[in-house]
Amino acid sequence: MSAQFEPVWHALREKVESGSVPGMVAGIRHAGTTEYFAAGVRTLGKPEKMGTDTPFRVASLSKPVAGALAASMIADGTLAPDDPADVWLPELAFPRVLTSPDAPLESTVPAVHDITVRHLLTLTHGLGAIFGSTPLAQAMNQSGIAPSAIPPAMTHDEFMHRVGRLPLAHQPGARWSYHTGSDILSVLLARAGRAPLHEILAERITAPLAMLGTGFFGDPAGLPTAYRPGPDGLEVLDAPDGVFSREPAFEGLGGGLVSTVPDYMAFLTALSQDTLVPAEQRRLMTSDQLTATQREGMEGMAGPGVSWGWQIAVDTDGGGPWTAPGGYGWTGGMGTAAYVNPSADFIGVLFTQRAMTGPDENFNYFWEPLAAAL
Repeated sequence: MSAQFEPVWHALREKVESGSVPGMVAGIRHAGTTEYFAAGVRTLGKPEKMGTDTPFRVASLSKPVAGALAASMIADGTLAPDDPADVWLPELAFPRVLTSPDAPLESTVPAVHDITVRHLLTLTHGLGAIFGSTPLAQAMNQSGIAPSAIPPAMTHDEFMHRVGRLPLAHQPGARWSYHTGSDILSVLLARAGRAPLHEILAERITAPLAMLGTGFFGDPAGLPTAYRPGPDGLEVLDAPDGVFSREPAFEGLGGGLVSTVPDYMAFLTALSQDTLVPAEQRRLMTSDQLTATQREGMEGMAGPGVSWGWQIAVDTDGGGPWTAPGGYGWTGGMGTAAYVNPSADFIGVLFTQRAMTGPDENFNYFWEPLAAAL
């Protein structure tokens, strides 16, 4: 490894040695050269070390893959952004919208607009994560369709049946709402592609890029234990032989992928070089696609200077030392982060198996020394 990034690797070693993160894998691509780093163990109390090829549950870093997959299908004419979604998702036809986000479920009005593919791409279709105990939030939890680190325990058809029974919190196109649109988009991509989502993903992304460690589940012999912070320290969120070790009932790109750092680096590299999808679709995917009013829904999660493209966050003002206007990336609640900075010609990817505690948690222990090294 080059001396340039030794301060970055030192910072990651310190993070592991502090005990806050059992292990991690990182990758940096700069000026055409890529380096990888691994530290720590896959499971606390066991000797198996992290390797650069260790598969991780990438959680919401699945979303940019959904955006690229949709961009590929838009490029070849399978989809168009302004197509009504109910062409493939009849469960979304004639939606009803709550009179206010916290209204009783029966207090609704008709939607002013059809839900479109664009609404799902930009997470503005009207239904998503709700931070509060509203009647709709309770109904989403009871139906098993609320956003979660664990994919829905049901088929695509059952998921859409349950989604279709609930009203929207906001009019289609009015406001950004997190996550649920990504899982709905996953169903749409499978139906539009007339094949299981894993086959479409392999055909268009993972096979062409030789992403052999990426899919909707991983080998329990290689998966690290996923942890989350608890009152007495780290507690198990998903064991190596847990939910992500077997074929899921719901193949979703809201948060359902397992991948490796080299695989994800290959994905972001091909995306940034316009070899994965045509340049025009990549430009739309990785540029600001929200109005100021829609963006108000993002403020609590992403802060100022950040907007949304097609299933990926985009920087509008470059507020951090490693960010720049036109940069794009996202984080995953299971402890993952990735960012592309075209102006500084770098891509950074960091996978850990420690779940984030909320949107305020960051990965600056990686990004700040990386910015300094560049």
